[in-house]
Amino acid sequence: MPLLTRTFIKTALVCLALALVLGILLASGVTNGLFPVYIHLLVFGWLTQLIFGVVFWMFPKYSNELPRGHESLGWIAYTALNIGLLLRAIAEPMQAMQPSNLYGGLLIASAILQWLAGVAFIANTWRRIKEK
Repeated sequence: MPLLTRTFIKTALVCLALALVLGILLASGVTNGLFPVYIHLLVFGWLTQLIFGVVFWMFPKYSNELPRGHESLGWIAYTALNIGLLLRAIAEPMQAMQPSNLYGGLLIASAILQWLAGVAFIANTWRRIKEK
């Protein structure tokens, strides 16, 4: 299993564990305003990263020279997705409690980073989707 795949999957598992703990805290009423963070941890942290990692590993070869495509695009996707997720987890509750241009800007930056992660993933995966 490639290092990038292992990194995506292990990070996905950490995000799942964090989301489950946050879900317990939300259900118990200990925390307020963290529901969007919970959803992002589940959707982008757990599901998206798991999918990205498995696709990088299991999809058909890009070419004999680059069987998994351009690995650098995979690392760009990983880095952008996780920095975006971290910024979102910090800025979302702060913006809800104390709206400011700083937190709003961080939310925009997080969305752009997550979009960039998706673009890098698509760019690396597109040509691997082919008939036998």
